[in-house]
Amino acid sequence: MPAYDKADLERRMAGAVEALKHDLGGLRTGRASTALLDPVTVEVYGSHMPLNQVATVSAPEPRMLSVQVWDKSNVGPVEKAIRSAGLGLNPINDGQSLRLPIPDLTEERRKELAKIAGQYSEKAKIAVRNVRRDGMDSLKVDEKKGVFGEDERKRHENDIQKLTDKTIADIDAAAQAKEKEILGR
Repeated sequence: MPAYDKADLERRMAGAVEALKHDLGGLRTGRASTALLDPVTVEVYGSHMPLNQVATVSAPEPRMLSVQVWDKSNVGPVEKAIRSAGLGLNPINDGQSLRLPIPDLTEERRKELAKIAGQYSEKAKIAVRNVRRDGMDSLKVDEKKGVFGEDERKRHENDIQKLTDKTIADIDAAAQAKEKEILGR
């Protein structure tokens, strides 16, 4: 059984790009996005639960989020969780639901968010490089076992490098698009 598995490397690299896109989706731009509240956890029923397990989040207007809490007794804890999540949002309590006006971003906050987007993309690149290293290592193992010769190993290394370059380019494109969106250019 060869240690080298091209499909596995592709899957793992694609996973890094997907994780990056999910992380970037949580970064606030000037528009309301339900993904903005994904990281929020609420303390209810004696445990911490993701917001989407105690309420429905929607974006009825471009600059407004609506949080429909299912159990009226949880409106307070949900409001508290959103306020303390560090998102810069101030919920307006309507009894059963919360309205969250999305404030304009200051220039300073935009730069901060762009920097965070850069950190996310660097994290994804490191993950891709680790997958590349694993692939290269498995090729050397296979060559030592005699699964294939040096020429074939070099051809596979070339394939892995092309896949890595393409994935890094995808990461850069996603990060640049988000940065452009954040900075409003």
